[in-house]
Amino acid sequence: MKPKVLVVATARWFTTARLAVALANAGCTVEGLCPSQHPIGKTSVVSKIYFYKGLAPAACFADAIAESKPDIIVPGDDLATWHLHQLYDRERKHGGTGGLICTSIERSLGAPDSFSVVHARTAFMELAKEEGVRAPRTAVINDADDLRRWSADAGFPVVLKANGTSGGEGVRVVHTLEQAEQALRALQAPPLLARAAKRALVDRDTALVWPSLLRHRYVVNAQSYVAGREATSAVACWKGTVLATLHFEVLKKRSLRGPATVVQRIDNPEMSAAVEKIVRRLNLSGLHGFDFVLEAETGNAYLLEVNPRATQVTHLTLGAGQDLPAALRAAVSGEAVQPAARVTEKDTITLFPHEWISDPHSPFLRSSYHDVPWEEPELLRACVDQARKRRAWFSKSEPDWIKASSAIGLRRL
Repeated sequence: MKPKVLVVATARWFTTARLAVALANAGCTVEGLCPSQHPIGKTSVVSKIYFYKGLAPAACFADAIAESKPDIIVPGDDLATWHLHQLYDRERKHGGTGGLICTSIERSLGAPDSFSVVHARTAFMELAKEEGVRAPRTAVINDADDLRRWSADAGFPVVLKANGTSGGEGVRVVHTLEQAEQALRALQAPPLLARAAKRALVDRDTALVWPSLLRHRYVVNAQSYVAGREATSAVACWKGTVLATLHFEVLKKRSLRGPATVVQRIDNPEMSAAVEKIVRRLNLSGLHGFDFVLEAETGNAYLLEVNPRATQVTHLTLGAGQDLPAALRAAVSGEAVQPAARVTEKDTITLFPHEWISDPHSPFLRSSYHDVPWEEPELLRACVDQARKRRAWFSKSEPDWIKASSAIGLRRL
């Protein structure tokens, strides 16, 4: 059986296209729902594309699912997951729980009871503690009075996080009450109309339009700060059972709150146990990510949050038990897992294109496995072209590693 996967995305993330390629290589038929000019359209593996309409997300999601009739739906970003949850609620209210849409969403993501929990940071952290998972103290902060009471009790630094945000955009680490109050106002505020218009017109990203027009205010949570090293887990799971897992320690990030650019594969029993408890408790299916911090003094793993979607390391195939696309394909088809060959024997992995963008002379580009999609030249070319438009990533004197790393060569694209 060759299961059909519908990869859904609202943001033009390069990693979603990488996931589509990995799923196709695992033996799936892949279709995509995404904005126009999404990198997924530059791959050689997607058989059909449905276009995302940010001003009418429910309709375009429903139409794509009805036409595609996928065996499983895989969201590539948080807003895509949110749209699926909202669509499920809409269909259920109209008596459609037994219909194609509700059945497909529940089969793809897991128990509907989990939908509200994965988007609410405080509720999720309380659930984690109920399962005996180590997690920092977390509470919803409604106003400045709540913030003052929290900081008086918990002390500084404090981490403030807004629900419904990702990529570090809705996170602030504050060290004084004045900083905390300023951050609270900024995190709670609806997106500026000018920002939403720019994203829609220039970037063709309409995700902020409705929150801006409706003056949507974000729920902000305070979390105790844990000093340590960041770590992340990506899992494939099915009906509450973990099928395959990748654990990484973050060695380098693009910015203080930005995505990881260099990671190192690790084995961490505490992270594994925490992931298994949460997946079982929420009865999750599909691809999910979990963020941790490894406490500096003890090495204890503190769970920080769940990402109810594929993450930027999901496409990496690192052998039996660490090949998420193959594990998910096997679960959907009912066949035995057939993991792909390991992409590398190295534990340190440099994620393309972020490290290359931020530091073309980074030693990690030479010493670690650099995850460049050489097998998808059009996708690679699109990424490089986008880089050229947005920033001066290339100069007349290109780094030597680019010239020597492949016969294809980024320079030629």
